[in-house]
Amino acid sequence: MSGGWLDGYAVLITGGGSGIGRAVAERFLAEGASVTVLGRDADQLDDVVRGAADPSRVHPVTADVRDSDALHRAVAETVDRFGKLDTLVANAGVWDYQRQLTRLGAKELDTAFDEIFSINVKGYLLAAEAAWPELVKTRGSIVMTLSNASFYVNGGGPLYTASKHACLGLMRELAYELAPKVRVNGVACGGMNTDLRGPESLSLDGRSIGASFAKRGPDTPPPPIPLHDSSTDPRDFTGPYVLLAARDQSGPITGHAISVDGGIGVRGFGSAAGGDHL
Repeated sequence: MSGGWLDGYAVLITGGGSGIGRAVAERFLAEGASVTVLGRDADQLDDVVRGAADPSRVHPVTADVRDSDALHRAVAETVDRFGKLDTLVANAGVWDYQRQLTRLGAKELDTAFDEIFSINVKGYLLAAEAAWPELVKTRGSIVMTLSNASFYVNGGGPLYTASKHACLGLMRELAYELAPKVRVNGVACGGMNTDLRGPESLSLDGRSIGASFAKRGPDTPPPPIPLHDSSTDPRDFTGPYVLLAARDQSGPITGHAISVDGGIGVRGFGSAAGGDHL
């Protein structure tokens, strides 16, 4: 591929084996990038390689984002394989299935907090720590997967919501600390049909958020967002990642989160969409 917005870029994506991470990896490949996909499931990563039009532009790394040494190894392997690192997409995460405080015992709260924050927040921070020296060399960027739960409540329970609010603050702080050499932005996604899992500490690691979308039948009311027919396909959320990674398209942008959530930020009190009568 030549002529794409990311032609010649080298990218590292955490959580790149499934869900939005895989969708971003496939979109970046289509835009001309070479991509290292990092995740815990080797079979998923191998499937990404097999599905690529040019497998030589995909490098799989089986690792956990809580392992700093593994993240440093992934950065080094990316540079060794592709010559540089232009973009880090910090993406790996878990969801708490909206488990409310009143449905969490003290021990569950203690262990689930540590697991969710170590993946959703520390995983981003450790990835940024591993990548920033190489990103300085290329005047590259970091793109973080945020969430509507980075701004609004009830996109998860208190643990997930707090973790995603923390990621928003982390994105803004790193945008300041790494300027002017490295841009740091985020994509705040709405709900989508993915393989996003729950925490092991709550015995939810065997479920995926996609199961809740699969239960929606033809008679199910539209979701309470202004864009009632907003897509839940992760591939339809990838455009902002391309925009923020491409320095020629978003060079002056840093510390910004693009919301891709069907318009939750303009949802009215009386109804989801003010224009239902149109």
